[in-house]
Amino acid sequence: MAMAGKSLKAQASSGRIVITILKYLVLIAGCLMVFVPIVVILLGAFKDTKEFANTGVFELPSSWSFRNFKTAFFEGKVLLGLKNTALLLVASCAGTILTGTMTAFVIQRFDGYFTRTVKGLFLLATLLPNISMQVTVFQIVSKLGLYNTMWAPIILYVGTDIISIYIFMQFLAQISVSLDESAIMDGASYPRIYFSIILPNLAPAIATVLIIKFVSIYNDFYTPQLYMQDEKLLVVSTVLYKYISSTKIQWEVVFAGIILCIIPTLVLFLYLQKYIYSGLVSGSVKE
Repeated sequence: MAMAGKSLKAQASSGRIVITILKYLVLIAGCLMVFVPIVVILLGAFKDTKEFANTGVFELPSSWSFRNFKTAFFEGKVLLGLKNTALLLVASCAGTILTGTMTAFVIQRFDGYFTRTVKGLFLLATLLPNISMQVTVFQIVSKLGLYNTMWAPIILYVGTDIISIYIFMQFLAQISVSLDESAIMDGASYPRIYFSIILPNLAPAIATVLIIKFVSIYNDFYTPQLYMQDEKLLVVSTVLYKYISSTKIQWEVVFAGIILCIIPTLVLFLYLQKYIYSGLVSGSVKE
């Protein structure tokens, strides 16, 4: 019996070791999939045309020149793309936070037939594929005279963000209704309750939605490419595509442009990561 028990313990210990090794192998593979392309792009961005064509992707550049970054920034119109993207992000994120928190406040706090119907319609809308409605949406945008303007993607980004509303609703469930009732007894109106109580307490959720929305808009190629064809309306996701299709491809310049486009997202994530992690944790705990 003693020998059998030792054998079972040895097998269990060996199984745990194998599982641990597999976990680390998966983590290493995931890290390589993320970092190897970034390293290749970073090294290629510092090479000139001849060196880029005649050296390996992992070879260090002979001279760490920033010439490609300057070319991408000005000739590749990355500066223009960053400016337009910044305007698009500020307007879309502000609109999403304002309309999303207000909608979540009404649905969460005022339970009734109308709010339940709206919640059901939101759920139904999330099940519909966006691509199947693009013909109708494009016709509406064109009829409203918003085609080839910045307003087209802003309205689409703000009006179709139902997931953010559900995130705000989840966090609102953690805010006690007694705070609203106390404020009402003190004579506060519902707008005052929203701005003084609800909005400040939704800070973790707002940070979470902000980073999700930022990355989604920043990486979106389809909407700007479809609704903003004017050269003056290029954004980060379309500016490099236009540069590639209009000139002879200089991959070292394209790589430099990619690095320039990655920096804003990286900075924002590093700045907001503590709010994102705390928001995800607090939103998953029920009291």
